[in-house]
Amino acid sequence: MKHNIVWFDVPVLDLDRSIRFYAAVLGAPVTKLTVRDVTMGMLSTVDGGSMGCLVATEDFRPSADGIMVYFDVDGRLRDAVAQVRAHGGTVQRDIHPIGEHGFRAEVLDSEGNGIALHSRSDA
Repeated sequence: MKHNIVWFDVPVLDLDRSIRFYAAVLGAPVTKLTVRDVTMGMLSTVDGGSMGCLVATEDFRPSADGIMVYFDVDGRLRDAVAQVRAHGGTVQRDIHPIGEHGFRAEVLDSEGNGIALHSRSDA
């Protein structure tokens, strides 16, 4: 079965700051590259593919009240929340259970976007 989400762009104001934020929170490298005339931070999947990017454009701005993207931080949820705080983000709703689906924390990233951090455990 194919996944419905094929790509996402996360709007940012300061690309370098957001690359540092996401690399720390996700515990994975974010690769900075330029495609045509757009510089972005590529977010990678576990198997080395790309799932989305961080991009600073005039077309859209960060928002705390748009679509919420859940990022997988399985087994390191507490560390990810600590990294949010250490890298300029804000914890909106700390770690809490979401029934049979595990646990999440709702945060604002370093740019002001509302995102969720998800793990099967609260560790």
